[in-house]
Amino acid sequence: MTIKDKLNYKIKLKQVCQVTIEQRINAATLAANDAQQAANNEEKSSAGDKYETSRAMNHLQKDMHARQLSENVKELASLHAIDVNEICSIGKAGAFLKCAGVSFFIAAGLGRQVIEGEIIFFLSPNAPLAKLLQNKKEGDIFLFNSIQTPIVEIF
Repeated sequence: MTIKDKLNYKIKLKQVCQVTIEQRINAATLAANDAQQAANNEEKSSAGDKYETSRAMNHLQKDMHARQLSENVKELASLHAIDVNEICSIGKAGAFLKCAGVSFFIAAGLGRQVIEGEIIFFLSPNAPLAKLLQNKKEGDIFLFNSIQTPIVEIF
C-alpha cells in the first residue's frame, strides 16, 4: 500500500465514522421529538395517576434521547478534530493499527465493524484500549482478549 493509499484509507474510515455518528444524531433527534410529542399528546384519563405516569415516562424517554444526542454531537466534534492526513508511527488519535488478525482505528467509538472484509475496531481516543495502544510502535505486543497481539503496521 502506498502512502497515498494509506491516507485515502484513513480518510475513508473517518467518513464511515462521520456517517455513522450523523445517523445516530438523526435517530436520537427523531426519538426525542417523538417522545416529546407523545408527552404533549397524552390526554387526561379517568384513571388518574395513569396520565401522570405515562407523561413522566415520555419525558424520561425524551431526556434519555437528548443525552444520547448530546454525546453523539460531542463525539462528532471530537472526530472532526482528528487529523487523518498524516502517516502515524505510533498509536494515537487518527492512527490505524494493523495487528495479527484484527485492526484498530482510533477516532470514534463505533466498536467492531467490517470494512472491505476486514475486521476493524473503531475506538474512541478516550477508550481504555485506545489508551493501551497509545504510543505503541510497529512490532510492539499488547494483550487483547487475553491474547498476545503484535502490531504489524501503523499508519
